Amino acid sequence: MGVGAFGRNHARIYHQLEKEGRVRLVGVVDPNTAQADAAAREFDCKAFGSIEQMLTTHSEVQAVSVAVPTVLHLDVARTLMESGVDVLIEKPLASSQVEANEMLLLAKKHNRVVQVVHLERFNPAVRATLPLITKPMFFEIHRLSVFTPRALDVDVVLDLMIHDLDIVLHLVGDARLEEIRAAGISILSQKVDIGNVRLQFSGGCVANLTASRVSTERVRKLRLFQPQEYISLDYGKQHAVRFRVGADRQISFAELPAAKGEPLALQFEAFLSSVQTRSEPKLNGAVARRTLEVALAILDKMREHSEVVAQSLVTGWTP
Repeated sequence: MGVGAFGRNHARIYHQLEKEGRVRLVGVVDPNTAQADAAAREFDCKAFGSIEQMLTTHSEVQAVSVAVPTVLHLDVARTLMESGVDVLIEKPLASSQVEANEMLLLAKKHNRVVQVVHLERFNPAVRATLPLITKPMFFEIHRLSVFTPRALDVDVVLDLMIHDLDIVLHLVGDARLEEIRAAGISILSQKVDIGNVRLQFSGGCVANLTASRVSTERVRKLRLFQPQEYISLDYGKQHAVRFRVGADRQISFAELPAAKGEPLALQFEAFLSSVQTRSEPKLNGAVARRTLEVALAILDKMREHSEVVAQSLVTGWTP
């Protein structure tokens, strides 16, 4: 559902899986019929102008990717789940906690698989890092992107930073989030375009994250510090290295074995496996809801910061 910038990639991967005999791509759905027709020609499937049209024509549809604006996620997912269809939803899960809660209730009621596209979970460099995680103590993460008009219906936190929030929350495990400090500003849109946040977790772990969609370059890097070692990870290059202090106080260096692969394709494989086996995805709705909850709390802190700054500009008071 939806064949814009993100949806087209979904259709491309389904088309590739169809050529491998693993799925049958029934069609693409988009109210922009010209866009839908172009994608249908490219990926050798049918074009539909609405979900209802697709479901009426093809009642055998089992799974659908939802790649529409975030504000439409719940409505689209509701229609699909009520029709007995499993859904793979682009991040974020929903635009509010209320909508996310309703999404989970619908999934439970209709016994549907819901998986959310948090791509970096399937990044080979992240997968190579996971077995090495012991006790994360500090994260330094930068995700910078060149400005593009897409995804301006959400702030940079829900657009970009949410990828890294998912990774941090996954790696800290059961550690409790104790404090959020955040600041963000709007530059080229009406939403927050660049932001920085400091997260403090129980046990002493601190995560410092910066996300920007107004950069002149594309940067996606994570640095993780834990007792006796430091791991540096480049999401884009799918490359990770480990620096470790041994018992003799000597520092060893090693590249982590990360087999290259397209994270979105790897995520599709996991989703289709859950659809076929009726098993709960690791990146299920409940996991995505927790990430969304933290992202929305960060946005609240950014708004508080903006209000204080605006007040200081008017009154001359220095915060």
